[in-house]
Amino acid sequence: MIPVIAIVGRPNVGKSTFFNKVAGRKISITENRPGVTRDRITADCEWRGKPFTLIDTGGIEMRSDDTMWKQIALQASLAIDTADVILFFTDGKEGITASDYDVAELLRKSKKPVVLVVNKVDDYSPDKIFEFYALGLGEPYAVSSEHSRGIGDALDAAVEFFPKGEIADMGGLKIAVIGKPNAGKSSLVNKILGSERTIVTPVAGTTRDAVDTRFERDGKTYTIIDTAGIRRKRSVEDDVEYYSVLRAFDAVKRADVCFLVVDANEGLTEQDVRIIGFVHEEGKPSVIVMNKWDTVEKDTNTILSYEKELKEDLKFMSYYRSVYISAKTGQRVEKLLALAEEVYAHANFRVPTGALNDLLIDAMRVSEPPSYNGKRMKLYYASQPAVCPPNFVLMVNDEKLMHFSYERYLENVIREAYDFSGTPIRITVRSKKENE
Repeated sequence: MIPVIAIVGRPNVGKSTFFNKVAGRKISITENRPGVTRDRITADCEWRGKPFTLIDTGGIEMRSDDTMWKQIALQASLAIDTADVILFFTDGKEGITASDYDVAELLRKSKKPVVLVVNKVDDYSPDKIFEFYALGLGEPYAVSSEHSRGIGDALDAAVEFFPKGEIADMGGLKIAVIGKPNAGKSSLVNKILGSERTIVTPVAGTTRDAVDTRFERDGKTYTIIDTAGIRRKRSVEDDVEYYSVLRAFDAVKRADVCFLVVDANEGLTEQDVRIIGFVHEEGKPSVIVMNKWDTVEKDTNTILSYEKELKEDLKFMSYYRSVYISAKTGQRVEKLLALAEEVYAHANFRVPTGALNDLLIDAMRVSEPPSYNGKRMKLYYASQPAVCPPNFVLMVNDEKLMHFSYERYLENVIREAYDFSGTPIRITVRSKKENE
């Protein structure tokens, strides 16, 4: 197993800035106000040749009665339980506070190795960190995350606690769970994982970051990515939410498969179609997950009616796969991982070159390409040089003669011959002179 380092501390001590510096990219949202990071955020990192998973957490406020702060503290506690090493962050400018003593006591009870980090120390001198010995957690390490000073010393201390020996890479299929706010994405993630992994409240927009969780099921490893709800641009009122949406789109790009979660009570909305269209354009295999199916009034034709609407609204991706579930009751949730494996296998399928050429030549004999100014498109040969998504390259006499409707016809021919359901395919047309 890859070791895990958790970054914990009270709010606004620079945990997310440190996390982004070590991860090498802006994953956690950073803003100068408390409570911005809510769930546990993870990144795969490496230091001195040693890989590890770094977890950023929301600030811990032990003395608040606010429901959200309690949820954030719960998530931080889960991160502490998960971690092999803890980086305890404090603020060198403010000094020790009552909240720091509260967190220090929590960490002592965990009995986990702790590296005490004093952040925001831009100009180091021993007297600036001396008071932090009072926390009783050993030597404090002075760091300026903003200016990338002292980060290496803190990481050096952390990796010393790693288990000795070789570390195996976990890998696994990456699944992004995306959709509008309050469609039930986090509830679905928790049901799949079988634990309260992400914060779930009835308030739309609770999940702000893309949260990666690795888990194993039936001997296979997966990473499931819970994302913030994606609203229309004009509805995004806050800089933090704006960056949350960017994280959701970044999660799609990182994922192998996407679960597109739709509230079945609302049906497929214009915003759902936009989100699904983005996944299609990115070339990702996907499953349309119609959630909250337990709350829909049904008769024998209900699913047929829903499928008819999906086919109408998703004409641009007739290959879609759908499943009707309830994250709340667990209805059909067990089918999702198998569906993810299936559509990912379709995205990786490669058609033999000979069979592909025979198929397309026969198709063009059955229905000839339209002519333009007395000139007709001629196919020399075809190949499939890439997968994920499957990309078919057609070498023709003049690529300008390929009409989009005829390209769609050839795509349908390929799909009828081979099962590419759940994944987009790409057709690239290139000109080739006869004497080449």
